[in-house]
Amino acid sequence: MTRYLAYTSPARGHLYPIVETLRELSRRGHEVHVRTLASEVPALRALGLRTDRIDAAIERVTLDTWRAATPQEGLARALATFAERAEHEIPDLQEAIATVGPDVLMVDTTTVGAAAVADATGIPWARSIPLFQQSWSWPGASSGLTMVPFGLEPAGMEVLNGPRRRLGLSQIADPAEVWQAPLHLYYTAPPFAPSGLSYPESFRLVGPGLWEPLTGAPEWLDELERPLVLVSVSSEFQRDDALIQTALTALGAEDIHLVVTTAAHDPDRFDPPANARLTGWLPHGPLVQRAACVVCHGGMGITQKALASCVPVCVVPFGRDQFDVAHRVTALEAGTVMLPFDLNATRLRSAVQRAMTMRPGARRVAAGFAAAGGAQAAADALEILAAAHGVDTQPRQPTLQVDSAHP
Repeated sequence: MTRYLAYTSPARGHLYPIVETLRELSRRGHEVHVRTLASEVPALRALGLRTDRIDAAIERVTLDTWRAATPQEGLARALATFAERAEHEIPDLQEAIATVGPDVLMVDTTTVGAAAVADATGIPWARSIPLFQQSWSWPGASSGLTMVPFGLEPAGMEVLNGPRRRLGLSQIADPAEVWQAPLHLYYTAPPFAPSGLSYPESFRLVGPGLWEPLTGAPEWLDELERPLVLVSVSSEFQRDDALIQTALTALGAEDIHLVVTTAAHDPDRFDPPANARLTGWLPHGPLVQRAACVVCHGGMGITQKALASCVPVCVVPFGRDQFDVAHRVTALEAGTVMLPFDLNATRLRSAVQRAMTMRPGARRVAAGFAAAGGAQAAADALEILAAAHGVDTQPRQPTLQVDSAHP
């Protein structure tokens, strides 16, 4: 038995993709500990995972990219957020390691303080990547796959290096050198992830993680008779409320059922037409299974969830990484894209109608995801990592479960 400790950022979109991997490790008889955002602790404990919250100070440092007037400013704000969180992640993960005594660590790609701690401990560790990555080249630097968002400009290197200096680690000078972990679990797969890129040897493309809390399908779902169009916006606050309002105007007179889910905006702010239903957050799985199209902001979670169910998407990207997702959607003819500054009811209605004809492209993406191996492939890679570092796999006494490391 191996003892694993997973450490995430305070974002459901970074936790949910790895949950099935953690459950698979637990099913195989390993001891799995998690540190994540407080609101998700009960759900993970109900799955049998030994879960506690991350330091509350980390959750208080929220993304404010929605304030940005340009993509460059949005990137700068995101980097500042991750740098500020890193100051708290270092002692937080150090405390978790002292409490749990893990054999293997799994650290989210945006938790740069936690990654520095993992690198400093000598414990074998993996980086989980739920964000779309891309190739990059700087003058005088190597070309290759870089770590989004940190490798997109020189300021990102400083965000990575600040925690490393604090812990006495060597500095990263080149965006091609950012891949410090011995294993990278990339939660996507070709053809959605470009197969022509040169991925580091440490990469395992395992397909999307599609877990979400199981609360059951809403009762009203079975009553819907017309085609369903699902509109889903980011769980992080950003200016994508414009997408909600435009979708209500664009599709309110169509012969469809329109369902809008939003965790970051108050549904009562909007005046829905007769064919629409607005709700707070709902599990998307049951809705996607019924959908003819998903209209979204281009987050990896909802986009891959739709495509994995062979449902085409209409993407209106509001963030830098979401533009990369949108590009792949159109390149694979798995949906359509509208840029936020072009957003109006007429254009969105046309884009949704075109997307609904692109199910063949979505099916091709779904086939690639299914072939990647999912949670089983990710768990295999983690077990191989443990064995390669001589981790003792014999049974041991379990660690006493602590109700909360941060009461």
